[in-house]
Amino acid sequence: MIERADAEALDRADPLAGFRDGFVVADAPIYADGNSLGRLPRSVADRMDALVADWGERLVRGWADWIELPVRVGDRLAPLVGAQPGEVLACDSTTVNLYKLAGAALDRRPGPVVVDVHEFPTDRYVLEGLAARHGVELRRLASDPVAGPQPAEVAAAVDGAGLVVLSVVGYRSGALADVAAITAAVHEAGAAMLWDLSHAVGVIPLDLAAAELAVGCTYKYLNAGPGAPAFLYVRRDVQELLRSPIQGWFGQREQFAMGPAYDPEEGIGRFMAGTPPILALAAVEPAVEVVARAGVPAIRDKSVALTSYAIELHDAWLAPLGFELGTPRAPARRGSHVSLRHPEGWRICRALIERADVIPDFRAPDSVRFGLPPLYTRFVDVWEAFDRLRRLVDDGVHLELAAAPFRVT
Repeated sequence: MIERADAEALDRADPLAGFRDGFVVADAPIYADGNSLGRLPRSVADRMDALVADWGERLVRGWADWIELPVRVGDRLAPLVGAQPGEVLACDSTTVNLYKLAGAALDRRPGPVVVDVHEFPTDRYVLEGLAARHGVELRRLASDPVAGPQPAEVAAAVDGAGLVVLSVVGYRSGALADVAAITAAVHEAGAAMLWDLSHAVGVIPLDLAAAELAVGCTYKYLNAGPGAPAFLYVRRDVQELLRSPIQGWFGQREQFAMGPAYDPEEGIGRFMAGTPPILALAAVEPAVEVVARAGVPAIRDKSVALTSYAIELHDAWLAPLGFELGTPRAPARRGSHVSLRHPEGWRICRALIERADVIPDFRAPDSVRFGLPPLYTRFVDVWEAFDRLRRLVDDGVHLELAAAPFRVT
């Protein structure tokens, strides 16, 4: 199925095809970076316009409604991660939320911190600092760069640990972790498990009932906009056992009493810190509603089909040109992006953007990532992107570009 007509036939049979019209989609370029920043849903633009008008009319009086947004949006997010109302909070950035939950977990249960060497950099940096501050060992799990951390590897590394932090979907390879088995191994060893959902939420069915902690972002497959607020998850039965290391006034019980000492709010609200970004939070709610309408199981089915199709095209067209698949082949072990490894990956990525009107992204040292969000990506987009890629490399166009990378890749 490598003719363009085959891709067009798959698009005609796609039950999610109608969702594409709900996004702002220009004729060009071909966008294959939705795993980094999702497209703009039209409903988000409408909601933002309405809130800006509300701000202009009501001014500070609007806080009577706006102050509830972090919890309200968190409750909308909860079903997408398999959580219950009152267990998810939309606030801050993924980095800040990771710091809050990891710090709270280590305060409660000190011990070595386990993280994969291929974990997203901000996670590793935060944990390095927290481990040093708490005076505990930082154990770096050396997993396979494509397959990602396996349950047996985690079980072997977690003895005596206080906290394990891993991603459900690896940012570089797209490897999908065995969440249930890894969580069970961590808990059997007596450690806390904190999952990063950033490359999974909105595209992978999730069930966090067994896990006690998680963080994630909303600007990838949830399409809430650049720098949109992140979220955190704390299972209800452990909320009162944890105290956020950032004791801000929005996490204070009876906030406007302006009391002399910090007294954390009951429930999920205790993990708030400072004043929430209301305009940005307002974008998350309608974006999440689009994903909820489509349904994550249906999104997952199309995601598997899109990535399988990309791998089929890689094998037929790109492997003979020196590419190597940097993503697990088994559908059950990958998320919704496909990484292609090549020694000239950086220049190939830039050539695609500058010469072929295709936007993927690059992750060091050699991976060109193709993010394929199912709500607006067509099979013909995948066909066209890979066809342009093979022609570009076959003609050596990428060799005309400078080898030095830019700051943003």
